[in-house]
Amino acid sequence: MHASLTIARYTLLEALRSRWLWLLLLCTLAALALSTLLDALALTESRQLQVAVLAAVLRGSSVFLVLIFVLGSMSREASDKGLQLLLAQAYSRAVYLAGKLLAYAALALLPALLFGSLAALAAPAAQAALWALGLLCECWIMAAFAVLCMLSLQQLPAALALCSGFYLLARSIDTLQLLGHGAQTQAASSAVVARLIDLLALLLPHLDRYPRSEWLVYHTGTLGDLAGLLIQTAIFLLLLVLAALVDLYRKRL
Repeated sequence: MHASLTIARYTLLEALRSRWLWLLLLCTLAALALSTLLDALALTESRQLQVAVLAAVLRGSSVFLVLIFVLGSMSREASDKGLQLLLAQAYSRAVYLAGKLLAYAALALLPALLFGSLAALAAPAAQAALWALGLLCECWIMAAFAVLCMLSLQQLPAALALCSGFYLLARSIDTLQLLGHGAQTQAASSAVVARLIDLLALLLPHLDRYPRSEWLVYHTGTLGDLAGLLIQTAIFLLLLVLAALVDLYRKRL
């Protein structure tokens, strides 16, 4: 455990000493500027539009910031042979993976807390806390998937493309299901496609159900949403961590 915490500490120091915090601040200011501009341009429901746009931009920025650091950090470590050096020490590969995941999980707290505080200025505290927790869970899932991609592919462009495709597909899987079942009612030949989409929906996290803008705009978040969010996050994190462990142990470094 001490070795894992040491790896996590130095990984966090890498993030804090880089320009990652400045990029986080820049994304925050850009989101605030965009939402303020739309608030001034909107003719009706300007407040609701401002909050919805702010939530959407902050959500996308959080995932983007976490992904680029995870992928960039592991890519630099692979090119500098840091992974081989760490694994040459007297601790297991599981210790290395635990340290990295702890660091990335702690790093995801920064945008979740910052953006959750901004959301609390425009919505009730309970709804803002629910939204921030959903954002944190989404970042954790994407960080774990990014670690798996880098361990498997070991190439930054390929890992970034796979993470982007995974995120977009997970965000739109419910819409694809609706389209598939709608086409199925019109043509029997679409039944196979609808079943394939349903199978894909079982394998992917439904990220469209995570931090929803409507929680901040219309205050519709409930404890049932929170329970479903936490259960789904725990299941997919466990699967991703196990897959990363299997991939890490089968490598000959």
